[in-house]
Amino acid sequence: MGSADNKPIFMRPGHCAGDLLEAPDWHVIEESEGLVLIDAHIPTQVLNPRQQLFGGFTGTYVDMLAIYTLRTLFPDRQNYWVTTINMRIDYLEPVLGPRVRLKGELINQGRSTALIAVTFFDEAGTKLVYALVTLKVIDKKQER
Repeated sequence: MGSADNKPIFMRPGHCAGDLLEAPDWHVIEESEGLVLIDAHIPTQVLNPRQQLFGGFTGTYVDMLAIYTLRTLFPDRQNYWVTTINMRIDYLEPVLGPRVRLKGELINQGRSTALIAVTFFDEAGTKLVYALVTLKVIDKKQER
């Protein structure tokens, strides 16, 4: 699915966290197995009084991007769940927007867990946030 300028979008409307962050308006710049680069905007409803991304919402961006990155490894998304089991976020600089680049990169994949790095960059390429996320893949057929 694409937007008016034919760039693919990150996700369709209808996901509560995605809708809050206006993720349907994000653009996928690059996507390959274990790597995702996103152009995103920072909506006003997630800014703090200093007009910076509120730190509590940073984790939402990180979680969504880490899960999306891991899903690039699995063509059939109907047969498994992905759940976050650990997240570490380092805030390097304030996230001011209005646009950011979000990079998700697979660092290591085990049998049932994966380590994903998520980095936020401003438009000049400065690193703003660096996060490490451990995700667990759960086979829906074996969940019962």
